[in-house]
Amino acid sequence: MTTATLTIDLNADVSEGCGQDDKLLTIVSSANICCGLHAGSPSEILKTLKLAKQQGLRVGAHPSFDDRANFGRTNHELPDDEIKAVLLYQLGAIQSLCDWVGVSLDYVKPHGALYNQAAKDAHLANVIVETIKGFNPKLAIMGLSGSELIKATQQHGIVAESEVFADRRYEENGALVARSQPNAVIDNDDEALAQVLQMIKDSSVTSVNGKTIKVQADSICLHGDSEHAVQFAKRIQAELQQQGIAIQAKSNLK
Repeated sequence: MTTATLTIDLNADVSEGCGQDDKLLTIVSSANICCGLHAGSPSEILKTLKLAKQQGLRVGAHPSFDDRANFGRTNHELPDDEIKAVLLYQLGAIQSLCDWVGVSLDYVKPHGALYNQAAKDAHLANVIVETIKGFNPKLAIMGLSGSELIKATQQHGIVAESEVFADRRYEENGALVARSQPNAVIDNDDEALAQVLQMIKDSSVTSVNGKTIKVQADSICLHGDSEHAVQFAKRIQAELQQQGIAIQAKSNLK
C-alpha cells in the first residue's frame, strides 16, 4: 500500500511593482495578479500574465479597494453598490487581459484591507461572494482559513480555498495579527518554515499567545513585497522538497 503524497499550493501576490515577479513565479504554483487599484499598471499586469503563462501557473485576480495611496491597506466602509462596482471593474479588466494573453482566470483573492475586513464582516463577505458569483460562478474564492469569507463562499456553493500565511502571526481566534502591531510579521526564516510545516502536516498554527488553533491549509501565501521574498521562497521550496511535499496548484473550476 502506497502513501499519498502531500501537496500544497503556494501563491504569491504579484504585479505590484516589487521587481521580483520573474523569480517568484518560478517557485510558486499560483499567481495572484494585482488588478491595478492598489499598485501596478496595465502594462505590468500584461507582462506578469505572460510570465505566469510561460511557467504554467494558475492565475487569480487580486482586487482591492481603490486605495493606491495606502497600498490597499486602509479600511473602508462603503455602500454595497460601491463594493460591487470596484470589484466588477477590476475583474472585468483582469478577465480581458487574461483572454488576450490566453490564460484561464481561475480564482479571486481579495487584497489587503478588503481581504481582512471580509474575514471578519459577514455582510461584506456575502457582498463580495455574490458579486464574484454573478461575474463568473466557476471562479474559486481564496480567503483566510476559518474566515467569514470562506463561510460565505461555501454557503453560496462556490469553490472555497482556505489560505494560510507563512510569514504572519495569528491571534487566538484565527485572525492575523494586525500589521499595525510590531509582531505581525515573522522575520525569522526558521520560525516561518516551522510554521509552514505545522500548518501543512498538522492543520494547525500556534498563536502569539501560544495557543494551538486549527487551520485548513489549501494554499500558502508568500508575500512578494518583502526585501528577501525570493530568498525565503527558495528556502520554503527546498524544505518542502526535502519533506516530500509537492508544490502543486489545485484545479478548482467546476
